[in-house]
Amino acid sequence: MPELWAGTDAGKAEHHCVVLDADGKRRLSRRVANDDTALLKLIADVLVLSESEPVTWAIDLNAGGAALMIALLTDNGQQVLYIPGRTVHHASGSYRGDGKTDAKDAFVIADQARMRRDLQTLHRGDDITVDLRILTSRRLDLAADRTRAINRMRAQMLE
Repeated sequence: MPELWAGTDAGKAEHHCVVLDADGKRRLSRRVANDDTALLKLIADVLVLSESEPVTWAIDLNAGGAALMIALLTDNGQQVLYIPGRTVHHASGSYRGDGKTDAKDAFVIADQARMRRDLQTLHRGDDITVDLRILTSRRLDLAADRTRAINRMRAQMLE
C-alpha cells in the first residue's frame, strides 16, 4: 500500500502537483514548468518525502501536455494512474472551496487516487506503438482535409 499519493493537474506550460499522505494531509504543493529539469526536480523531491516507500502518481491527462511528465515518471519506475478530467470535475464539487484552481484540482486528483481503486495505470508506449499512432493521426488529418476540399468545391460549383 502506498504511503504517498501525488496528484498532478497537467497543463501545456505548467503543472501543479499536490502530495498527500495516508491520512489525506498535504505534504507538498508546487507549480512546476513543463520541462525536463523542473519535472525531474519535482520527482526527486517527492521521492525524498516518501523515504523509499512507494509513491502513486495520478494525472488528469493521458497525452498532450502531460506526455513528458508521464514519460519521466515511467522511466523512473513510478506508478502513474489516469483520472479523467470529468471525474475530477464531478468530484471537486464535494470538496471545500469555491472556484476552480490548479492547486484544488491537483488536491482532488491526489485524494481520489488515494481513495479509489478503479483507476487505470498508464504505461509508456513502445516506439512502434507511438509511431503507428502518429501515422494514423496524420492519415486521419489528410482524409479530413481531402473531404473538406471536396465539400468546398461542391459548394462553389452549386453557387
